[in-house]
Amino acid sequence: MFDSLSGKLQNAFRNLRGLGKISEANVGDALREVRMALLEADVNFKVARDFIERVKTKSLGAEVVASIQPGQQIVKIIHDELVDLLGSANAGLNFSGNPTCILLVGLHGAGKTTSAGKLARLIQKQGRQPLLVAADVYRPAAMDQLETLGKQLDLPTFVQRGEREVLPIAREALDFAKRNNRNTLIFDTAGRLQIDEPLVQELVRLRDLVKPQEILLVLDAATGQEAVNVATHFDQALNITGSILTKLDGDARGGAALSLKAVTGKPIKFAGVGEKLDEFEPFHPERMASRILGMGDVVSLVEKAAEAVDLEDAKRMEEKMRKGEFTLEDFLDQLRQMKKLGPLENIMKMLPGGAEALQGQDMSKQEKEFKRMEAMICSMTPQERKSPQILNAKRRIRIAKGSGASVTELNTMLNKFGQMQQMMKKMGKFQKMMARMGGGMPGMLPR
Repeated sequence: MFDSLSGKLQNAFRNLRGLGKISEANVGDALREVRMALLEADVNFKVARDFIERVKTKSLGAEVVASIQPGQQIVKIIHDELVDLLGSANAGLNFSGNPTCILLVGLHGAGKTTSAGKLARLIQKQGRQPLLVAADVYRPAAMDQLETLGKQLDLPTFVQRGEREVLPIAREALDFAKRNNRNTLIFDTAGRLQIDEPLVQELVRLRDLVKPQEILLVLDAATGQEAVNVATHFDQALNITGSILTKLDGDARGGAALSLKAVTGKPIKFAGVGEKLDEFEPFHPERMASRILGMGDVVSLVEKAAEAVDLEDAKRMEEKMRKGEFTLEDFLDQLRQMKKLGPLENIMKMLPGGAEALQGQDMSKQEKEFKRMEAMICSMTPQERKSPQILNAKRRIRIAKGSGASVTELNTMLNKFGQMQQMMKKMGKFQKMMARMGGGMPGMLPR
């Protein structure tokens, strides 16, 4: 969602990096572009103004380090201020209660029910025993949706159809949790198309009854400036403890994310980055700031890889590569492992300089090529995947037809795979040679 903002900031940074010295005039010109980029991203006007003032003050008052260009130093100041604007550090959940109660509040359509399921999945992985509570008595589909999510996650869902009052549901849910050893209750509350006082008062009564450790405001990142008004209203009424931003994978301008902490003083705790239940992550301000500024987010990429890739499989695959035994079956496994990390474009953006490298590039073509490769390999028999040298003309025609590709495309894929195999064999031989040299000559390390 920050693509537009990131692109404009990159253009502003090109002018900043070219600065030979820091002066009020040239810093002002460069920061004017940054300010326009923030305003166009729908950042609250006061937030953008104060942000630029802080950066300007620190830039003019900074001592330029001899080994760093002045422009680069200003970029570093912008990065640090952006981290501070987003919340400085990840704010975890308060699990002090027994049981812990978490209220999810917000407007209709913000994604509360889906976020309830995603949050339950995340805290279950941390060793908690969550219970999903259907506290939306106005939208019957919300109960059905929450129950479906609970089944997908193999988690209990407390539903009382026919009950029109929220407080009796909450009391029964607390009793159910204690009887069934569920130590974390996640209440999916009712939303509205707009803020209204009856809804807020119902939430106040629910808060007073269950005394939640967390009241999380669920906000659609595409809401823009209105998100600030919604957050302020809910915070004044309920004293929220943080927020969840949904639909960060969309094409919204991102102003809500950059304005929220500054306006409410409450941290963004989680971000929904897709529709799937696993596309939900703790919000790390420093990592998000690095992504926005095109510096990548290698830590999050490593965490994603650790979750998606089985360590034993990775070791086995490394051994096969080293020995030159890498087959098309293994290649298929690698393609599928990479798909678990998400869209290729998102992976590239997590690499330093990746966002800039993507400018003007259409990664959807590469995605389609990977899918076509997968289809071609899936159209082969296990024997053909293991020994592609047996693929004669007749077999190639059959595989091409089965995968919807042409024989030429199949031949190109097989040639690329053959070249990759040869490269792996050479690397394996080189590693063996260096290992022998290191073992045969004491004190000599492989270079």
